[in-house]
Amino acid sequence: MKPALQPAVATPNRKTLMKKNFALTPCMGLLLGLMLAWPAAPALAGEGHSHDEPAASLPGQGPQRQADGAVFLPKPAQRQMGLRTLPVRMAALPRSVELNARVVPDPNAGGRVQAMVAGRLEAGPQGFPSLGQAVKKGQVLAWLEPAAGALERSSQSAQVAELQAAAELGEKRLKRLRELSDTVPRKEIEALEAELQSLQARSRALSGGLQGREALRAPASGLIASANAHAGQVVEAKELVFEVVDPQRLRVEALAFDAALAGDVAGATLAQGGQRLALDFVGAGLSLRDQALPLSFKPSAKSWPQATPLVLGQTLKLWVQTRSQIQGLAVPAAALLRNPANQAMVWVKTAPERFEPRVVQVQPLDGASVAVTAGLQDGDRVVSEAASLLNQIR
Repeated sequence: MKPALQPAVATPNRKTLMKKNFALTPCMGLLLGLMLAWPAAPALAGEGHSHDEPAASLPGQGPQRQADGAVFLPKPAQRQMGLRTLPVRMAALPRSVELNARVVPDPNAGGRVQAMVAGRLEAGPQGFPSLGQAVKKGQVLAWLEPAAGALERSSQSAQVAELQAAAELGEKRLKRLRELSDTVPRKEIEALEAELQSLQARSRALSGGLQGREALRAPASGLIASANAHAGQVVEAKELVFEVVDPQRLRVEALAFDAALAGDVAGATLAQGGQRLALDFVGAGLSLRDQALPLSFKPSAKSWPQATPLVLGQTLKLWVQTRSQIQGLAVPAAALLRNPANQAMVWVKTAPERFEPRVVQVQPLDGASVAVTAGLQDGDRVVSEAASLLNQIR
């Protein structure tokens, strides 16, 4: 038995389907036409950037070192690294000299508390002062009980007893002479009175030396910089017990091996925590110390409030500016790096995403910046932040 034949179904062709779909969605076709015909709006860029330049990066391309030594760094990577650049300008800069320096106290705003004689320490009226405590001039910081041997004490005691006995005899004799004042000359009575006063004063002085104690007082107002005192501590003569300094009146002392530098100093700077501390020149010594001439500086009154406080005895690097000048470009010290040949170099931005290394010649300036005398041109954009990260890209 043959199967029944199924009726044939007409299949629409591709052209028919396209016409049908377009007829069903006329709005979609109109929207597509408007999008193609409408001109693209120009994109706005920040200062120093232009979107008219051809794109330097390709999709998916990351930071890499080029064959000529330059570095390609896309914009997203620059923002992630915190990379910053700044333009440099040619200017007349002072010639500077780097010196080793040390923080010393101002001789008029501080002092040392030392024991005059050997003895035992006792706490003052307010106890022993602690480090950093503020004290006033003349304040009693501690008591010193002089130490004396048994033989010395016995000798002083004998002298005191002898003076007291002589004073008692003098009082009795003076009393008899006053009763006979009509027959005794007045000058004998006055001489005996003076002798009696001398005996009593000598006796009190020796007694105070045996029983008294010496007060150790603050020589100036300021803060306690060092304290070497404990209850019952025995100290020797000239031993340092306390040191008082005024932190707002410290000085910086540098050693210059060129004696001619003392007559050409225009100023000095000190780099502390990324800040520049200006120093005023006080004077130079007239005798050598360790084959060098000492130079004294003090913090400038204008720059001191914003500066990091100094610490007594701290060693520093001091940059002394002279009156002579050089032509150069001031570049942040953080931008200065070393290439594989141990040459000084900086990174220069030549395109929005391209950086080139430049070998430069530098001279010291003020600690926070250096003077570039060769290798850069006026207007170059130097990488001032994250230069070390840029240098690590391979």
